[in-house]
Amino acid sequence: MLFDTHVHLNADQFNEDLEEVIQRANEAGVEKMVVVGFDRPTIEKAMELIETYSHIYASIGWHPVDAIDMKDEDLIWIKELTNHPKVVAIGEMGLDYHWDKSPVEIQKEVFRKQIRLAKEVKLPIIIHNREATQDVVEILKEEGASEVGGIMHSFSGSTEIAKQCIEMNFFISLGGPVTFKNAKKPKEIARDIPLDSLLIETDCPYLTPHPYRGKRNEPAYVKLVVEEIAKQKGLTFDEVARTTTENAIKLFAIK
Repeated sequence: MLFDTHVHLNADQFNEDLEEVIQRANEAGVEKMVVVGFDRPTIEKAMELIETYSHIYASIGWHPVDAIDMKDEDLIWIKELTNHPKVVAIGEMGLDYHWDKSPVEIQKEVFRKQIRLAKEVKLPIIIHNREATQDVVEILKEEGASEVGGIMHSFSGSTEIAKQCIEMNFFISLGGPVTFKNAKKPKEIARDIPLDSLLIETDCPYLTPHPYRGKRNEPAYVKLVVEEIAKQKGLTFDEVARTTTENAIKLFAIK
C-alpha cells in the first residue's frame, strides 16, 4: 500500500486521461493520495476530485508564486472549505524566490496568514520552499508552526535543515529527484533521516523520476521513489511502503 502525499491531478495535463492515470496508480498499489490545490481553479478541481474518488483527499492553500493575487475573501473561502472531512491539510504554502511574480514581503505575509489559519482550524501544513530555506524556517519558528506540523514538500535541503524541520513536527517528503543519478542531497536525506520522519510523493505532473524523466509524471511512479529510498536505507520495498503510509495516515488523521 502506497500513499502519494502530493499530486496535482487537478492540473490541465490530466484533462484527457484522468481515469486511466488513476487506474494505473491503483494497479501500482497507490491506495491513497492527496491532491493539492493552490489557487481558485485548482482548489475547486481538488474539491471535485475528493467528492468523486473515495481514496483521494485534498490539501488547499495559496502558492507563494501567486501570493500577490490572493485576497482576504480567498482565505475566508479556504477556511470554509476546511469543514469538509476530506480536506486534510492547508497548502501548499511557503516562499519561492526563483520566480519574481510576487514580491517577497507579500509572499511572507500570505505565508504567515495561512499558518495562522492552519492553527485555527487545526490542520497540518504543506510547505513549498524554493531558494528560500532560511526565511521559511524562520517564519515557521516565529509563527509556532510546530503546533500543527506538516510536510516539507519535495525536500531538497541539507540533513541539518531536515533535522531542524523534524524538531518542529514536520515530515520530510521525497519525490522523483531522489532517483536522479546526480541527486546527492536527496539520496543523503533518504539515508540519514529516520524512516518514521519520511513521506513519499510524486508532485505529478512535475519532477518525474528516472527512468521516465522528461515525460509527464503520475502517481503510479511513486513506487520508484520507494524503491530508491529502500535501496539507500538497505530496507525492503514493503518496509518503506508500510512506514511511509503509516506516517501519512497519522499526519493527516485519516481514519
